[in-house]
Amino acid sequence: MKCVKYLLFIFNLLFFIIGLALIIVGALVQTKLSQYAEFSYGTVNLAAVFFIVIGAIVFIIGFFGCCGAHKESYCMTLTFSVLLAIVFIIEIGVAITVYVARSGIEDSLEKEMQKSIKKYGNETAVTKAWDEMQESLKCCGYDGPNDWNDDVPKSCCDSMISSCTALNSYQDGCVGKVFDFMKENILLIGGIGIGLAFVQIVGIVIACCLAQAIRKEYESV
Repeated sequence: MKCVKYLLFIFNLLFFIIGLALIIVGALVQTKLSQYAEFSYGTVNLAAVFFIVIGAIVFIIGFFGCCGAHKESYCMTLTFSVLLAIVFIIEIGVAITVYVARSGIEDSLEKEMQKSIKKYGNETAVTKAWDEMQESLKCCGYDGPNDWNDDVPKSCCDSMISSCTALNSYQDGCVGKVFDFMKENILLIGGIGIGLAFVQIVGIVIACCLAQAIRKEYESV
């Protein structure tokens, strides 16, 4: 039983690190994708909050695991494994929902970008969102610089260029750049999610083994 107990301790240390990693990922989602919040109906903020909340829950679950292993408490160890299984099921459900709704998210993002480009210069939040997006992704307009007619924003050009025109601006449209950027980050987030899922499965198995060992020891006394 001691071997399983020590394994659970090691696992919980890893679990604490994963919880911290999820909180950091949530903060990065909020920071890196904040310029797209104006076009996403709050999807970006929702994703960031989800990662931060799951990270905090992971810390709490890790507490039950550590205490259960240290005190050799059947109840706390079982609680740990049940909570871990619940979080795992929630994550699978969210992953399936996002995968199924991905085309709808892309469509709504496209529509919002098409609408918001017409508000550029009239609404401060929209103007700032477009400027930040064009500067960071080195893109211009929805499909290209021609979307701006003859009034190409300075954010469409390199900062070294004094007068920004359709000829010396970035030639790529922002909609394609945004999708490429999001796909890259989704792959990173997906990789972290798969790693977390694997660790959770291992944790559930170890916790169940320890709980059974504790129960047998109590029954034999």
